[in-house]
Amino acid sequence: MPYSSSGDWQFSVPTQGSKRLPPAARYVESLAHQGYGFEAAIADLVDNSIDAGARNVVVSFLRDGDRLVSLLVIDDGKGMDDGALDVAMVVGGREAYEDNSLGHFGAGLKAASLSHADSLTVISRTKRSPATGRRWLTAHAQQDFSCDIVDSQYCQDLVDRYDGIIDWHGTIVRWDGVRAFETILSGQSDRFLNEQIDKLETHLGLHLHRFLARDDFHIDLVVEDVRTKEELDHRGVEPIDPFGYRLPGRSGYPRAYTALVEGVGPVTLNAHIWPPKSQLVPYRGIGPLADRQGFYIYRNDRLVQAGGWNGTRSAETHHNLARIALDLPSSPNAVFSLTVKKDGVTVTPAFARGLESAADSSGHTFTAYLAESESAYREAAKRSAEVQRKEAVPPGKGIDPKLKRTLRDELPQLDGEAPVTFRWDVLPPHLFFDLVRDEHVIRLNKDFRSAFNNGRRSGANDAPVLKGLLYLMLEKNFRLGRSSAQRDDEMALWNSILLSAARCEISR
Repeated sequence: MPYSSSGDWQFSVPTQGSKRLPPAARYVESLAHQGYGFEAAIADLVDNSIDAGARNVVVSFLRDGDRLVSLLVIDDGKGMDDGALDVAMVVGGREAYEDNSLGHFGAGLKAASLSHADSLTVISRTKRSPATGRRWLTAHAQQDFSCDIVDSQYCQDLVDRYDGIIDWHGTIVRWDGVRAFETILSGQSDRFLNEQIDKLETHLGLHLHRFLARDDFHIDLVVEDVRTKEELDHRGVEPIDPFGYRLPGRSGYPRAYTALVEGVGPVTLNAHIWPPKSQLVPYRGIGPLADRQGFYIYRNDRLVQAGGWNGTRSAETHHNLARIALDLPSSPNAVFSLTVKKDGVTVTPAFARGLESAADSSGHTFTAYLAESESAYREAAKRSAEVQRKEAVPPGKGIDPKLKRTLRDELPQLDGEAPVTFRWDVLPPHLFFDLVRDEHVIRLNKDFRSAFNNGRRSGANDAPVLKGLLYLMLEKNFRLGRSSAQRDDEMALWNSILLSAARCEISR
């Protein structure tokens, strides 16, 4: 009865002791249904690498012919010994995090991995302990939470395989039975990898842009032949700063507003107005503009929400230029709550009330900022038509990642088009380059490769000046479809001139 013998409401619930009720083993199955997207899952693993003090992280797709067989995340962090590794493999096993840690709930490694793979293996070593490993098979874990101890020799062999990354300490996370890999149709591995790596490159570049902007932290995405260890593709992830415009869309910005939030205290809002019509990737290349207006919320320099108004207002086209950076308070509070997947923040009404009176040091209000961002958008829409750059087929493999990023910044990209790939190949002596239109490939005569590398070792992304110019010259041939007499004559002209120039370069 909720009432006492006297008829009064009981304000506390009476108990008669307690008993221990551990979770059922099938609780592991629920970890695989947390709704982690592929890119968000990899980002969660990279968070762990950052917390371990890693300076270099490599995400490697292992390929065997046309099959993708495994995925590895390798870092040069401090590593773990047997005891620490056992704790890491327990759901919620870590009881405390440093104030500046990116980890939060102790479930990310397991939930992110088992959302996409049937097998999770972690191999690690420290300066003072040998390589050690644990493996979770979903099927076994669902039965009794059992975790396999990996053979010590295998652990050392895998660490040795990546001794260019792991010297004295580091960690390797291995996924097997990756469900997305098993759905790839025969002959579609290249397309899948291009699309997936592009998405991953954008996601990591955006959500970890503050870390990537530092000189001492790097993430590389690699496709590796599992048998020969040859790198089939290699891209360095570049930071994508959501506030990385050259000039603001309205003078006087950015402005720092202070919102007094009950239960937290002063919260700083760094408000920006993007320049209208921007084609830069940090503005247009990270998702629908309506989804990217609003608050960009950071926790310990990690972007945990990329746009959205958190219920304080509705998204409107006229606010597409408005973006506000907000760093979560370091101390725990009841106003801001981070989701387990670190893909959003929930807030209480106290935050909305704080926004209503937020102002900068001169008294300029946050409400006035929103009005000015809307005005900047409307004024741009009323201006006379300006020169528009045509959409281009996106650049792909064989182009240096920094050059690729610039090309994507400067040229609007055609959606759904296979990217333009560069490949050095054996060509007849009268050709400097050739096109494979159906495959979007530009073939370059390998006899002249050395002329464009200044004695440096050749790599897949070499000769950036040559490839950049050829991309600008030849991209329309893939965009416009079938050849024409005029375009064929242009290519014959360019072939003749480039062939002569290359021969001059070699003979110098």
